[in-house]
Amino acid sequence: MVKRALISVWNKDKLVEFAQELIEKYNYEIIATGSTYDLLKENKINAKEITEITGKRQLINGKVKTLYPDIFAGILADMSNAEEKDEIEKNDIKLFDMVVVNFYPFEEAADKKVMEQELINTIDIGGPSMLRAAAKNCRRVLAVSSPSQYRQVLEDLKEHNGESSLALRRACALKVFEKTLDFDSKILSELSNRFEEDTDNYFSLNIKKAKNLRYGENPHQKANIYYTNNTIDYAILNGKELSYNNILDAAACTNILSEFYDVNACTIIKHNTPCGAALGKDIEEAWTKALDCDPLSAFGGIVGFTQTVTENLAKQLTSMFLEVIIAPDYNPKALEILKTKKNLRVIKLNTSLIEYKNHLTEEIRITPFGTLIQSADKGELNKDSFKVVTKTKPTAEMIEDMIFAWKIVKHAKSNAIVIAKDFKVLGIGQGQTSRVDAVEIALNKACDGSKDAVLASDGFFPAIDNIQFAAQGRIAAIIQPGGSIKDEEVVKTADKYNIAMITTGMRHFKH
Repeated sequence: MVKRALISVWNKDKLVEFAQELIEKYNYEIIATGSTYDLLKENKINAKEITEITGKRQLINGKVKTLYPDIFAGILADMSNAEEKDEIEKNDIKLFDMVVVNFYPFEEAADKKVMEQELINTIDIGGPSMLRAAAKNCRRVLAVSSPSQYRQVLEDLKEHNGESSLALRRACALKVFEKTLDFDSKILSELSNRFEEDTDNYFSLNIKKAKNLRYGENPHQKANIYYTNNTIDYAILNGKELSYNNILDAAACTNILSEFYDVNACTIIKHNTPCGAALGKDIEEAWTKALDCDPLSAFGGIVGFTQTVTENLAKQLTSMFLEVIIAPDYNPKALEILKTKKNLRVIKLNTSLIEYKNHLTEEIRITPFGTLIQSADKGELNKDSFKVVTKTKPTAEMIEDMIFAWKIVKHAKSNAIVIAKDFKVLGIGQGQTSRVDAVEIALNKACDGSKDAVLASDGFFPAIDNIQFAAQGRIAAIIQPGGSIKDEEVVKTADKYNIAMITTGMRHFKH
């Protein structure tokens, strides 16, 4: 029996060579459409125009070329089904063994911000339909959806005496459904923005698998990493591949760095939670101050910087065990020093921190009760809700420290307390089921450093015991959301101990 390939492609890269091999080596008959047919004929490839099969001309400016019953019957026919086989033979319908199609360039048109009608013209109808039909009938038909598959197809035909293998047909079918899902998702996303329509009833991740990870949080857990179209740009300059936990920690680290994109800042992360952060007159001072918060927890942690890593800083970093270092850049000498630690992962952020700050728009969690999607916590302090509520007034220096501590507590796990002074985190209490426990832990971490320091709380104070503990630690000022039914009592207690207090009108729970 004659083997046939239906070819209709936008991207014509490597097509002539592919079609020529199909004909010369595997005796395929080529049926082609429009400009695909023209290209093949120009290159003296023996192909038939699709109108020879349909007996119909192209309609409405070529928008309808393949959407005919004889074409789809030739793709979808199950020849193991006696009734379908009889119908195919009775109507002299030509079968297709291979469908080679790629889509109109919708994504490229969207990126170029073309006019609406031009964009809509790149919404492919026939291409996805033909490929889906071929993929559905992968027991018999091979669906080829990208020029990158041509060499694999030819090698498979060679290996199996001119017939495509079931394994290849199944793999290519899955690739088709992946591509059509991605194509439709991009159309929905772009048009919903253009038409200013709310599409909360449907959410597309548009993710593509990048690679397998060695394992997940623990060795018995399987894990992969997937990229989206707006994954940030970064480079690994040294060390092993990032693990699942490294990636989580790197994100947590960079989230905090992005709060301080325009100053010299350092943050240290361990187990996806901050254990040190500081600002400095230069990046080296920021590191020294951040490390002083909790040097024990920093061992084996992830360290991030908002500025270029210097040679002297690199020497300090390599004097202890760290998993990952993240920075916008490294001077050449610094990089040489860091590379002496062969397992130390050194990440260069090519996406600027200010771009990164605006990057994350949604947070997604999949639970057995349903998938939760929320907007990212980008809440900033508002001058209208930022209020001094005590008779005791904070100094300008205290207010600056409170704003610094507030930006850090936003990224600590609830219940969360951050104690800071001179743009340096002194102690963090986080992940506690009781807020007063979080206060006590933060004070214990800060030790005597809590005198005249500020305290930030991610949630309001439900009782005055938190203020009493803060007074014992000689805290000078507190910043917290407010909104408790005991706010009045909490404020009076703060005044009793001459503690200044600011309420923000905003909480930062992080579960």
